[in-house]
Amino acid sequence: MAEDETGDRRGMSDDYSSEDEGTEDYRRGGYHAVRIGDTFRNGCYVVQSKLGWGHFSTVWLAWDTLRSRYVALKIQKSAQHYTEAAMDEIKILKQIAEGDRDDKKCVVKLLDHFKHSGPNGQHMCMVFEYLGDNLLTLIQYSDYRGVPLHMVKEICRHILVGLDYLHSELSIIHTDLKPENVLLLSMIDPSRDPTKSSASLILPTGKNKVVSETVVSKEIKSSNGDLTRNQKKKIRKKAKKAAQGCVGKEVSEENERDSNINDMEDTNANAKPNENLGEERAHRSLVKDETKSDGINNGNQGKERRRRGSRATRKKLLAEVDLKCKLVDFGNACWTYKKFTNDIQTRQYRCPEVILGSKYSISADLWSFACICFELATGDVLFDPHSGENYDRDEW
Repeated sequence: MAEDETGDRRGMSDDYSSEDEGTEDYRRGGYHAVRIGDTFRNGCYVVQSKLGWGHFSTVWLAWDTLRSRYVALKIQKSAQHYTEAAMDEIKILKQIAEGDRDDKKCVVKLLDHFKHSGPNGQHMCMVFEYLGDNLLTLIQYSDYRGVPLHMVKEICRHILVGLDYLHSELSIIHTDLKPENVLLLSMIDPSRDPTKSSASLILPTGKNKVVSETVVSKEIKSSNGDLTRNQKKKIRKKAKKAAQGCVGKEVSEENERDSNINDMEDTNANAKPNENLGEERAHRSLVKDETKSDGINNGNQGKERRRRGSRATRKKLLAEVDLKCKLVDFGNACWTYKKFTNDIQTRQYRCPEVILGSKYSISADLWSFACICFELATGDVLFDPHSGENYDRDEW
């Protein structure tokens, strides 16, 4: 079965994650406990914030200290079968990267990979280019009403470029295409993009602590007097305020992580179960009805819309978004000539041959692609499987 990455929506976007991964899998063979400011690969990568999670891994925004860039750091669970799955994924990602030297194939780039030893075992880690929001977030910005068709066509063109490369040149089947696994190259809201905003940068020190340096202060240093004294003073005040806010936030997050780890040591009884993707999507019609008026409702949906701003703001951001995108998450991918399982694809995007237990090939991806096209244009899933008296949702 495809990994149902309910929370891995970065755009991997943490604004729209329904739940965290809970605590019960932070054990031997499971997740590696990560704190903001943790370093990996001998200090090369410094963790800045959490991007998302899946049942195989957690994903983090990190700063590459050697190349001065943001990256996405994926940390796999440590059990042997997760490690083997990661090795297969790395093999596929290397093949993808080798054939796309010019970065024109609309597929995510693997930048680095390594092993990291922790209290829960040895974890395979993968480093990817930092991308933007996923297509589910784009649909959410449309209030589930659908994206304008000219935008849908542009997005679909990029997806098809990626699929043609995978299928025609590499004989690779993605096997888990869905809106969450197609990422824009940038964030829909630039103010949420650490590469464009004055977000504080968490850097390591020699005493196992972290310091905060803002991008704005870097720009001051590099301006060489181009700014007036008053302009510099204003920017420094803004940078100081942002840094203080960030440090307080990170301390809070670290305390919360400590609490979670202590809870794990005592008992797993209070760990929250992961939300099912299908259950969230089943509420879309309700969300649509709620957003027909421009008022803000109580509850999670209202909170999410407040984070995205007013309807006018969302509409403006949607109209200005850069539609270039890439295919991501090859944790379930295979080759046409070497398959790992017959149980593939997320339920809403699963093709008939897989449901029937028949042989599958690249057409499985094309079925999922068609489902994505419909969802982009309408805001609704094309198929919403449910159980009946004589069958379950996987047989629908």
